Amino acid sequence: MSIKNSELILNPDGSIYHLNLKPEDIADTIITVGDQDRVEKVTSFFDEIIFETQKREFKTQTGFYKAKKITVISTGIGIDNIDIVLNELDALVNIDLSTRKPKKQLKRLKFIRIGTSGSVQKQVKVDQFLISSAGIGMDGLLHFYQHKNAIDEEASLALNNHLNLSSKIGQPYFISADQDLLSHFLASEQENLTTGFTATNIGFYGPQGRVLRIPLSHPDFIDQLAKFSYQQQSLCNLEMETSAIYGLAKVLGHQALSLNAIIANRATGHFSKDPKKTVMELIEYTLQQISRL
Repeated sequence: MSIKNSELILNPDGSIYHLNLKPEDIADTIITVGDQDRVEKVTSFFDEIIFETQKREFKTQTGFYKAKKITVISTGIGIDNIDIVLNELDALVNIDLSTRKPKKQLKRLKFIRIGTSGSVQKQVKVDQFLISSAGIGMDGLLHFYQHKNAIDEEASLALNNHLNLSSKIGQPYFISADQDLLSHFLASEQENLTTGFTATNIGFYGPQGRVLRIPLSHPDFIDQLAKFSYQQQSLCNLEMETSAIYGLAKVLGHQALSLNAIIANRATGHFSKDPKKTVMELIEYTLQQISRL
């Protein structure tokens, strides 16, 4: 059965609705960044750029780095945009846009997130690179999809028992990174590299424990979250995309890994003296590792 026009929306030129992309515009390896201005920071290392477009906050460039074809796309901030980006990129390669039917032969994409983040552990220092071994989803996105075998149910149960949150906040979930990509990146000899769990929050202020004028309903939530550990790993940082990328990638049959430039430490109150330098170093490191895949 064909997917209805209202569910899979295409632009008049045949490109997919939000991203303004056609299947031939993207590579099988895709770097996601939040900030649209960071797209060109990544592609400044490329040998060649063969395609670019932008619609709203979704800016895309595709090109070559050391003979490796890579697409870089900005997602904007938050899991709602990740829902758009991951689903539309998957549709480009796994749905025949002319017949509007899923393809019998499915393609597997690699998603590598390059983002900035704040640490909640003293030992995860400012200007380190942190690879998310798992995403802790405080966003609820994956619960809207059938997600058989995607979520680590045992770890999710341990997480929910640890937090003991009210039903109004929702049911957090635990989802692991792609193990092949994780092993590949961890095998590098990068000195300032660490790994741990990343909590994905649905907002920047209250959901991450920041108080401006509105009192929090769960004022100890972030402190409690920071104390969560499972199988000798702990929760290390907070951001707003990783669990959604891991969850949707796993359900759709893709690979995903999230890399974080730690530019703040919530436990010590420190902020990077040169966050732009740290981000550029993370970009260069990421591209080098991708070129070796």
